Amino acid sequence: MRKEYTKIKKIESSIIELERTEDVSYNAVVSVKALGMNFIGQVVKIDEDIVTIEVFGSTQDFSLNDVVIQFEDNSFEIPLSEKILGRTFNGIANPIDNGGEIYSEEFFPIEGQPLNPVSRQYPRDFIQTGISAIDSLTTLIRGQKLPIFSGSGLPHNEIAAQIVRQAKLKTNEDFCFVFAAMGIKKDEAMFFEDTFKKAGVKDKVVMYVNLADDPIMERIITPKCALTAAEYLAFEKHKHVLVIMTDITSYAEALREVSSIRQEVPSRKGYPGYLYSNLASLYERAGMIDGVDGSVTLIPILTMPNDDITHPIPDLTGYITEGQIVIDRNLYQKGIYPPIDVLPSLSRLMKDGIGEGYTRKDHEDLMNQLYESYSKVKDVRALSEIVGEDDLSDVDKKYLEFGEEFENKFLSQNEYNNRELEETLDLGWEILKTLPITEMHRVSKENKVKYLGDIDD
Repeated sequence: MRKEYTKIKKIESSIIELERTEDVSYNAVVSVKALGMNFIGQVVKIDEDIVTIEVFGSTQDFSLNDVVIQFEDNSFEIPLSEKILGRTFNGIANPIDNGGEIYSEEFFPIEGQPLNPVSRQYPRDFIQTGISAIDSLTTLIRGQKLPIFSGSGLPHNEIAAQIVRQAKLKTNEDFCFVFAAMGIKKDEAMFFEDTFKKAGVKDKVVMYVNLADDPIMERIITPKCALTAAEYLAFEKHKHVLVIMTDITSYAEALREVSSIRQEVPSRKGYPGYLYSNLASLYERAGMIDGVDGSVTLIPILTMPNDDITHPIPDLTGYITEGQIVIDRNLYQKGIYPPIDVLPSLSRLMKDGIGEGYTRKDHEDLMNQLYESYSKVKDVRALSEIVGEDDLSDVDKKYLEFGEEFENKFLSQNEYNNRELEETLDLGWEILKTLPITEMHRVSKENKVKYLGDIDD
């Protein structure tokens, strides 16, 4: 029979400290009995004879004299089977959809199984999202981790939902989806659930939902439960899994609050010094294993405080992940959807996943030329604000025309416009015809003839 401990030293927020324990291991699961209910916790710190426990729930009404602690032998594990598809769970993987418990003989630790870097398969397979700005200029690759950098009030949820509706591989293999919500509002959770139902993919989606008014300690566990489910579906059941996680900012703020409660030395803007390694422990669980069918592709969403891309959360995320998709407020205010700013956006893996055999032979030329031309548009617009549009050269005026065409025809498409890659690439070449042929510095002679024809200077 396991020992029960009742001599509690301290209760603060969701942290419980007790002393004089025996044979307690780090990360061990803890059963907490209080207020006539059972709560789950986890050992997060062992300092000589003092053990610190995080409780996944509110300890507001707990009394030092009425709490009973019991330590389990194992770390936090969740039961998994293919029956999780179509189900909704809270942040600690308890069902909240009235569908009953998940009964399985297989339990998996939420910390995941470390992957040998040598066994990782290099991502190369193109994922078509149907969104031109992504497919052509920030290409998503199967097994990649590609975050969406957004701001408060911008349509990042709509873009993520559109990717879920439209994502497909060149082989036409289906995806299943894992959705992790951390600290989002109820209407946002309902938006995603309704979107999955209308898209007809609800039976292929596993949802782990921690709402804004749910316990903050639960928020820290939510992405780990979701990624454990994704790894199970990918590497045990050989499925291609697309993981959407929102909002990483809420997750990081939960880490900061817990770190403050634990009286740890803060780092930049009060976030714990281990924020980088903590985020990496989540993001690096995406990928593919050599010789194993199945993949985990990760799209984390984070809202940049004050639209500041140098804030610690997007800054550290950018170091870990393989690029980013940046949502721009100015484009959004101009009525352009999706308002993706392609210049700060990038996909570090796209060059290995585009071209002949993956997308189309001319893809790289088109991508490079669109980047160069749109970059020049920004310079010309800045110049026109100083000297006036009438005093611009004829070539500069062509760039302004190209900029309008690029934003209003290429970038802009509605939420249900699912463009095939061929359509996207052809549209890109058509818009480049706005510029003189002498401005095509990134296009091979073959592609100039094939896609641009004879264009007068």
